[in-house]
Amino acid sequence: MSPRLAVCLAATLGVMGFSAAPAKLDPADQTVQKIIASSGFKTALTTLEREHERTVADIVTLTEIAAPPFKEAAKGKVFMAMLKAEGLGDVEMDPEGNVTGLRRGTGAAGGPLVVFAAHLDTVFPDGTPVKVRREGTKLYAPGVGDDTRSLAVLLAYVRALDAAKIQTKSDILFLGDVGEEGPGDLRGTRYLFAQSKYKDRIKAFFSMDGLSPANIVYGAVGSRRYRVSFHGPGGHSYGAFGIVNPMAAMGHAVDQLYEIKLPTTPKVTYSASVVSGGVSVNSIPADVTLEVDMRSQNRDELAKLDARFLQILKDSADHENAARDTRLGKITVTPKLIGERPTGSTSPEALIVRTVQAAARAAGYAPELDAASTDSNIPISLGIPAVTIGSGGGGGRAHALDEWIDVAKPESVRGMSVGLAALLAMAGV
Repeated sequence: MSPRLAVCLAATLGVMGFSAAPAKLDPADQTVQKIIASSGFKTALTTLEREHERTVADIVTLTEIAAPPFKEAAKGKVFMAMLKAEGLGDVEMDPEGNVTGLRRGTGAAGGPLVVFAAHLDTVFPDGTPVKVRREGTKLYAPGVGDDTRSLAVLLAYVRALDAAKIQTKSDILFLGDVGEEGPGDLRGTRYLFAQSKYKDRIKAFFSMDGLSPANIVYGAVGSRRYRVSFHGPGGHSYGAFGIVNPMAAMGHAVDQLYEIKLPTTPKVTYSASVVSGGVSVNSIPADVTLEVDMRSQNRDELAKLDARFLQILKDSADHENAARDTRLGKITVTPKLIGERPTGSTSPEALIVRTVQAAARAAGYAPELDAASTDSNIPISLGIPAVTIGSGGGGGRAHALDEWIDVAKPESVRGMSVGLAALLAMAGV
């Protein structure tokens, strides 16, 4: 019987006049309640509140350093200096560009550790204005919430733990990782788990991404992303009229992709997202490209869609070659895989999931389990307990130029308390 059902049953029996023993809390709830009742945690919360404007200042500082995909180094260097200033050990930037700092626990050196991560990169290209505009408690700027606020919260956690003199049993690795967004293809966390010096020590992984502490991502939405090149002979739009056109083949492929009927459970999606090519309005193009994104949490359904899409590409070339003149050459299609994120899920019954739910409830939130594509995809695919959680506070318009967050102190600190309590529960105190 689940803890929630036990509570409901006990209440029902009481109404009917039966006596019942008090419902037993989930051990995760018991652990979290013990932590939040401790003097150390209360001191840590007081520190988060007292230092809140410093956290806001960190958000502004880091947001105003552009960090497009594959160009996170400038932001990483500043974040690395901030981790060093907070007194973490082994602060460094690894060969992939990840920034790490270790807070040692009381356990044996080199033992299992807990990772708490936020990503350095944003979706915005070079040249995007990233100056923060503040209006009251709201901060406006591209990337301010996704995911720069989370980087500042990591720094706030280090200060709070030190101020409260809290010692954990396990080491905690604070991580600012690269390559979470789009073309980065999770290269930072891939490196962490495959090549870093910590790869064999990680027992639990938290990614802080987004805002709502009630939204707990336990499912990894996988993806397959292609850049497809359509090639033909090209020519004058008038003089060569009637020859095969790679644009027509591409259009046919998109049309056929959008004819595919997909299941709603499990959820499967596709998107024809980016097109490019051609040289002039009066030329039949020789080369055009199409970028496509396909996603699902279910590995088998994603594989089926992938196979169908590749067949569509072949059929579209054949269709165009049969429809028009090939005397100057035929249409060829070359798909290139440009992104592949693994699928999977952490069990809803796993300790890390139940712990974050308990921490969210303790802070007055109604937790909801969700699936998304985040840094947690990598550890989840490896069978390592992992979740992605929000940093707290309100906000909106992620991935848009008018992205914003609300840093009103009461709600901000309440949200931050969830991740801190969950971290301490998993690291052991």
